[in-house]
Amino acid sequence: MISIIEFMEDQEILGTQFTSETWNNWKALLAGFYGLKTDNKTFRKLTNRKPPKTPCDELWMVIGRRGGKSQMAALLAVYEAIFNTHKDKLSKGELATIMVVASDRKQARSVMRYIQGLLLENPMLRSMVINESSDSIELNNKCIIEIMTANHRGIRGYTVGAVILDEIAFFYSDGANPDREIISAVRPSLATLNGKLIALSSPYARKGVLWNNFKRYFGEDTNVLVAKAPSLIMNPSLPTSVVEQALKEDKASASAEYLAEFRGDIESYISIDVLERCTRHSPVQIAPIYNNTYFAFVDPSGGSADAFTVAIGHIENEVIIVDFVHSHPAPFSPELVTNIVCDQLKPYRVKTVYGDAYAGMWPREQFQKRHVRYNTSTKNKNELYRDLLPLLNSEKIELPPNQQLQSELVNLERRTTRGGKDSIDHPPRGHDDLANAVAGLAYVCAQRRTRGKIDQSFFEFV
Repeated sequence: MISIIEFMEDQEILGTQFTSETWNNWKALLAGFYGLKTDNKTFRKLTNRKPPKTPCDELWMVIGRRGGKSQMAALLAVYEAIFNTHKDKLSKGELATIMVVASDRKQARSVMRYIQGLLLENPMLRSMVINESSDSIELNNKCIIEIMTANHRGIRGYTVGAVILDEIAFFYSDGANPDREIISAVRPSLATLNGKLIALSSPYARKGVLWNNFKRYFGEDTNVLVAKAPSLIMNPSLPTSVVEQALKEDKASASAEYLAEFRGDIESYISIDVLERCTRHSPVQIAPIYNNTYFAFVDPSGGSADAFTVAIGHIENEVIIVDFVHSHPAPFSPELVTNIVCDQLKPYRVKTVYGDAYAGMWPREQFQKRHVRYNTSTKNKNELYRDLLPLLNSEKIELPPNQQLQSELVNLERRTTRGGKDSIDHPPRGHDDLANAVAGLAYVCAQRRTRGKIDQSFFEFV
């Protein structure tokens, strides 16, 4: 079997794609990971440890943006699929899956394009492909490369030859702790074939499995290898002006993105334990009761990117009860979804909804057409989240058992701005449309609970 370095430098297979000196630091790192002779000085600079004498089981790479991570993810997937065959360990009809898990669909498509480029542009490699779809490539050696998004439920049940986790610091798409759940789900799948776990990402907050493994293993001589390097170290061809400009505009963000420094200015908004104490076991939706007065808050969207969400609730024994939540994912017809939302309001006898002013005039007009009043909030979502927090901590709000809502709330982040103020928002590539609707509903109900009527300064009226 040829080594990873021989594969990268074989111009008959990959041309000159990885032969320039700009890839030397990557080669030093990968050589060490596979237990090959490497440039000791470079390897120590990247890992703060001596090179291992035998291949490592896991590789965790904290690499700055535009450092070549997606290309490396593709290269490693192709190398493991072609040269690390497991035919003797597989049953009849069984395939060894080289699993590439990306943070979102966009990232998955990007990695897939790199994989297709490596496999399909060379006649020898292309001849190994026997089946191809938008998210998988099956080879004639009983290996299949599959691209997936971060969903721990979707990765169980495979026999995995290697798993590559691309941008794992941004795995927010499913569940409260998807990165941890994905690791827990995939490790048993690696056991049969003694497969490798490879994770690479730009750093983000000081939390999650990337941060935890960095703290535990960086600089340690174990079979778990951790590397950390700025963008310019791994990709010397990146113009320094790009990094310098980014640092001028937002030092905290650019230090993470380009200097590979974990951010220290970000904290979790709420813990999963607090949310679970505030969440009822069932039902998901509470049917309306005639004697109750119900309120509703909507987070409208134009239909192209964000969801259109609605939350309906009432007050009971000084506790805010969130009876109903629903998210209409994009893309959708705003007019059609407004119809659906109004139908959802009817059983609760809600004739006035509250919402933000971000979507412009169209929500007012659409709701008005259906004889529902739309009042816009003068509070932004940062203020709504700030006021929701004490309600959660004191268990003065009851939430429905909705996984999307729980995920959005637990992934909210509190960060300190340059002016010293707190900002609460979803993480990069995350969403908070349903959480925003619930926070708005909580404020409306809290105003009614404490004052007997809603604070009119909170709204601008139609």
